[in-house]
Amino acid sequence: MNISKQLLSDHLQSKELAVRVADFACASEANFKELMDCFVSADYVLAQRAAWSVRWAAAKRPDLILPNIGMLVSQLQRTDVHDAVIRNSLGVLEALSIPEEFHGEIMHICFGFIQNRNVPIAARAFSLSILFNLSKVYPEIENELRIIIEENMELETAAYKSRGKKILKALRKKAMSF
Repeated sequence: MNISKQLLSDHLQSKELAVRVADFACASEANFKELMDCFVSADYVLAQRAAWSVRWAAAKRPDLILPNIGMLVSQLQRTDVHDAVIRNSLGVLEALSIPEEFHGEIMHICFGFIQNRNVPIAARAFSLSILFNLSKVYPEIENELRIIIEENMELETAAYKSRGKKILKALRKKAMSF
């Protein structure tokens, strides 16, 4: 399978295609590398479509995505990519135990996302979860995370409020256990 040709073969993205590409990519390191090359491509549509397959593949084979965490972090800093690239990168990071070498950079990026109402809600919701997960390693960020969630709660969408309430509840529970 030529992954880039497959991803661009139809004028619309489909879950079936994304999963089929992800399954193929998970079959070998070489196939996974081909998918990651599409994901970081300068071709806007190709990167967008590859992003969903990367997320499926990462869920199936986390061992293949871990050496590529740096690529995900790099994608988060780009402003010339489709929202799907950011959203799916964050979705992958939310589900993983992020290597320590990326913690600071990811915290900085995620705090920026949750404070920017121009960032799509899915990216902000994933960022909240990533920051909450990292607060287990860095409890010093808990207060900042709590304040940002509380200050924005009234202005936000249902998705943000739902995620924010769950995180606030978990933070309160954690604080009461000490």
